[in-house]
Amino acid sequence: MNSSHLSLGIVQENPIVGDIKGNLNLAKKAIEKILSEDKVDVILFTEMFITGYPPEDLILRDDLLAAVETALVELSKISPETHIVMGYPKKIGQNIYNSAGVLYNNEVVLEYHKQELPNYEVFDEKRYFSPGKGPGIFEIGDHKLALTVCEDIWHTKAVRQASRRGADLILNLNASPFHLNKLNERKEMISSHSQKYKLPIVYINQVGGQDELVFDGTSMIMDKNGQQAVQLKKFESESRIVKFKKSGESGLDILDSDKLQEENELEDVYNALVLGAKDYIEKNGFPGVLIGSSGGIDSALTATIAADAIGPNKVKTYMMPFKFTSDISVHDAEELAKNLKIEHHVLPIKDIYNSFYSTLEEEFTNKEPDITEENLQSRCRGVLLMGLSNKSGDLVLTTGNKSETAVGYSTLYGDTAGGFAVLKDVPKTLVYRLADYRNTLSKAIPQRIIDRPPTAELSEDQKDSDSLPDYDVLDRIIEMYVEQDESKETIIEQGFNEQTVERVIKLIDFSEYKRRQAPLGVKITPRGFGKDRRYPITNKFFK
Repeated sequence: MNSSHLSLGIVQENPIVGDIKGNLNLAKKAIEKILSEDKVDVILFTEMFITGYPPEDLILRDDLLAAVETALVELSKISPETHIVMGYPKKIGQNIYNSAGVLYNNEVVLEYHKQELPNYEVFDEKRYFSPGKGPGIFEIGDHKLALTVCEDIWHTKAVRQASRRGADLILNLNASPFHLNKLNERKEMISSHSQKYKLPIVYINQVGGQDELVFDGTSMIMDKNGQQAVQLKKFESESRIVKFKKSGESGLDILDSDKLQEENELEDVYNALVLGAKDYIEKNGFPGVLIGSSGGIDSALTATIAADAIGPNKVKTYMMPFKFTSDISVHDAEELAKNLKIEHHVLPIKDIYNSFYSTLEEEFTNKEPDITEENLQSRCRGVLLMGLSNKSGDLVLTTGNKSETAVGYSTLYGDTAGGFAVLKDVPKTLVYRLADYRNTLSKAIPQRIIDRPPTAELSEDQKDSDSLPDYDVLDRIIEMYVEQDESKETIIEQGFNEQTVERVIKLIDFSEYKRRQAPLGVKITPRGFGKDRRYPITNKFFK
């Protein structure tokens, strides 16, 4: 090795939680690919790569931890002359650590334990891990490299430790999930550290979907002046060799640089939804998906995302019309299927509804028609979709968005019946923007679907606006109350109508019991429903 040069292989991959053997094989292939291109000094993998992230309570199983140790022994023998930096859990005594190890010459020559354990939003690492103490520094020739893991880089302690020990380069292993504006937050934070401590930082991030989380990759390198020099692909696996050169007393300079693209928020969100849906479907072994297609915007966008995720030949849509379903809706659902080249069916629910209603008619005597009859229509459709799912093995994708989920504008065991909710964390106003964005790529969603006022078509001339505030108002209130934890008074002070705010907040609070029974879905906002926001169903604080 030229003592002034350092060559680093970066592996941005998509491990599967719990698949120790599969992740080991993924690592082997990545190492072989990089070494076939060039000789490198270090090959860097992501946080908890061997187990996938987050493993949640799997990490408490001794048999899983034993399998990790076996995998590390095997991994250390693949290329003994190369420093392999790998993320994995490590149990020492009664403590479990989120660790990064350096494998070299058939053994683990250094083990660093993550010091900063996130315990907010979707993270609960203090449930599983003990914090490490002190830096992790290893040397290659004249170069000192410091290990950090994910949350460490959002604080100063680990970076300061590395600087004081004379590190030339910081390697930061991540499993950092995507949400809106997260990429800018990361870049600003890493740039600040690099500039302050005059140290280049290699930030490597996992890619892929894991239940409701999506990891975007977007691995990057900041030079010692805080300028971004390299960025790997978003939402895709990629490996890269990056070279550095020592320049006297001024540290390591990056010899590689990328032409960085401007950020496109809609593109990022759309790709996150596609990847999240794809990995949930494929990693769990579903042969395809089924979608109830209403001729409305939510089901149209869901079907489009599904077709982009797993291919149109694995997507089927079902229009299930009733007497309130307009001819326009039937036609638009068919046109959507033709545009996407997906299989489409029409299953009328009139006879099923009448059968259900006749069975209940005696119980309904002397009771005025109300939302019960509307919900019964939705439940007829849910029964059909779940029957089709049972017979085929295909996964039912529900189509509700975040705005509806927040205020309970949905029917339990009706339109919430299914296994995965692609749009669960997508506000209605963003649904429209995403539909417009997707149509710039190719003809997909009929323009009339986008232009029509939204309606559930469960009663004569029904529109969403009959029951809910305008979505631009509703979404802003939801954002302030759910994502920012603002009080009713603060929201009203922002200029919103007091009665509207009170009504929306009551709907959000009351609907928690529905959300607990609804399927999980892709997280794309800073705070989604589910792991992000854990509110008791029975509580009197807001009443």
